[in-house]
Amino acid sequence: MDITKYLVKQNENVELSQYPASEETRYSDEELRDRLIPETLEKLKKLHLKLHAEEEKGIVVVLQAMDAAGKDEAITFIFSKLTAQGLKVSSFKKPSEEELAHDYLWRFREGLPSRGQIGIFNRSYYEEVIAPRVHDLLGETPLPNDLIDDDIWATRYRQINDFERYLTENGFPVVKFFFNMSKEEQKNRLLERMKDPEKNWEFSFNDVQEREHWDGYQNIFEEMLNNTSTEHAPWYALPADNEWFSRYIVAEAMVKVLEGINPKFPEISGEEREKLDEAIKKLEQE
Repeated sequence: MDITKYLVKQNENVELSQYPASEETRYSDEELRDRLIPETLEKLKKLHLKLHAEEEKGIVVVLQAMDAAGKDEAITFIFSKLTAQGLKVSSFKKPSEEELAHDYLWRFREGLPSRGQIGIFNRSYYEEVIAPRVHDLLGETPLPNDLIDDDIWATRYRQINDFERYLTENGFPVVKFFFNMSKEEQKNRLLERMKDPEKNWEFSFNDVQEREHWDGYQNIFEEMLNNTSTEHAPWYALPADNEWFSRYIVAEAMVKVLEGINPKFPEISGEEREKLDEAIKKLEQE
């Protein structure tokens, strides 16, 4: 499948409406769930195992969206199927006092993967250019006043781009998924969580409160995509109303990233090969 249509082009001023929350596909949910996603996952598992064995590069995955858009489900149905030792999943809430005492990217470093791992950010450092703007929170932080000006968001976009370039140039490519969900679909999903006792645990009253800021979030998401989708750290804008299709795009995009890395199982040669042969012979003679 050609997933390039979901890539947000670098230096191209796009509108979020260009990336529909829902679209007609030739695939049924059953076909996606039972055939296409499992086939792609088989490729992904093999490539991920090689990445983990080689321990040369890692991958940073960013999942960003409104509540109930499908981030957790993407982790459940895609990433959790991979080798557990080669995964690192992190989520971030409101910063603590200790975290506020550092630069805003400081608290996210703990979530970065080691070589051989895929590190998944379920929400990420992009929260630092979203929530403070929606809720006008900068005045409540210990940030020096001379750093709070009209250019602060452009500055943060540049800093985040530099951070992601730094990661990429050190062997940790970055791939980012924005789950583009419609307001109507979010309402339906939240109501389902609220009405189903077995899904009540997934619901937060804050989800409804944040919905009141829907338009503000959408404007900032659009600006975020336009300013931070780069060649070294691209954004994919997913039609998140189509849950299974979005997961399929995520799986295909991850295969593409790993095929670009082209990891290989380490080969044993020379003196190590001789030691291995001796060990094999010793065990066989027991």
